[in-house]
Amino acid sequence: MTGRTLTPGSAACVNDPTATSDSSQECPCPLPVRRSPEPASTRTGAACWGALLGLPVLATGGLAGCSSDEQARLTDDGPIELSVFWWGGAKRAEVTERALRLYSERNPRVTFRVTWQGLNGYYDRLATQAAGGNVPDLFQIDDTVLTEYGQREIILDLSRYVTENRLDLRGLPPNLARYGQVDARTVGVPAAQTTAVIVWNRDLLRRLGVPAPRTGMSWAEYIAWAQRVTRTSGGRVAGTMDPSGDYRALWLWLRSKGGELYRGRQLGFGSAELIDWFELWQGARSGRATPSAALVEQADSGELARQLVVTGHTAASFAWSHQLSELQRYTGDELAVTALPGPPAAGWARASMYWSAFHGTRHPGAVVDVLNFLTTSTEAGRILGNERGLNASLPVRRFVEGSVSDPGQKRAAALEATLSDLLGPAPEPPPKGHPRVRTLLVAAAESVRSGKAGVQAAIARFLARADSALAE
Repeated sequence: MTGRTLTPGSAACVNDPTATSDSSQECPCPLPVRRSPEPASTRTGAACWGALLGLPVLATGGLAGCSSDEQARLTDDGPIELSVFWWGGAKRAEVTERALRLYSERNPRVTFRVTWQGLNGYYDRLATQAAGGNVPDLFQIDDTVLTEYGQREIILDLSRYVTENRLDLRGLPPNLARYGQVDARTVGVPAAQTTAVIVWNRDLLRRLGVPAPRTGMSWAEYIAWAQRVTRTSGGRVAGTMDPSGDYRALWLWLRSKGGELYRGRQLGFGSAELIDWFELWQGARSGRATPSAALVEQADSGELARQLVVTGHTAASFAWSHQLSELQRYTGDELAVTALPGPPAAGWARASMYWSAFHGTRHPGAVVDVLNFLTTSTEAGRILGNERGLNASLPVRRFVEGSVSDPGQKRAAALEATLSDLLGPAPEPPPKGHPRVRTLLVAAAESVRSGKAGVQAAIARFLARADSALAE
């Protein structure tokens, strides 16, 4: 796959403005493209990334030929081209490229070959790039794979750079920085901060004369509120999306009771907790707080355009705070956000996504400097805004606050500011197998909602398969 190079002073490239985070785009603008000769470390890079494809690793747990010390000794005396890969839509591409171009203006020896696409198929493409020897130096990931990539030494251990403050994370909330660690090693730098939220339709509630949901209400109070919405609307609109298959809601519900979603490489809960969770939402369905199983299943895809709060089927849905602006584009009604039910201390300062560096990069020093720039520079922060979520660095966040003009980003930032001193400690990032567990939870919840399985049978099936997925 051929990338393209950003050079200092080159014109900004804005892709199709209709593109969403689920679309795949490569920038067609005629900026200079330099095809670099295959580096000497290409075979090493392919071997490292081969771990994703099931190739052998060393008995010590490291990857064959992937010594970070050896890579770190390589000098960066000449021109440097760094490859950068991320998922997102056209707006994210625009601001990220502008920030990288600013870095190149300040550091003319460094240019960037950038590629971006929608989230669908992103991780498959990341592995394919590596298998072909086109390994990104810097790329975006989330907590779905952070632990696996870190433990398999696919991504660079940044700990010594943090210790030396060459990668300065002192401005980040401590729990946010900690959520980028795997086995006490920093392997991901939060690109931004987000929070799991209820997104609700302000205009609809005004028309119905129903008060807004509030931060700090209990789960029982939230369900009662949703039932009131359904009743007041005459059944035309349900109060809330059914989150029984939403791992975010389950995780915060567990934490509100002193539990966790995971304990190391095992589930942090058992059948008793899951029975309580599923029965909570069975009661909500019986009270007509939620819509039909078919509508819920449609929204379970996670696609923002299908979320029931924007399709008009519910007054509220569950999302990430940084997704509010994109959700707002799908409806003419004004949307607002509130924290998930339960005590705010059940939540934590969470990375919406991370920047990570490839373990086999030929230019670790340059990559770290770029990471530090994206994290600590107020000028970069002003360009990036809150598109990925709140700026990870508190000083940058305060500097950028006044320049944010998007109403959705402003509302999300206001909620995050309200919650900042109320959040609890960060858990460990999810273990390898987390994506499969998420899928299994959705399937279990759907089988209960549709009546295909009873609660006990669905839970037994989920627990057996989830334990197997985490043990692989």
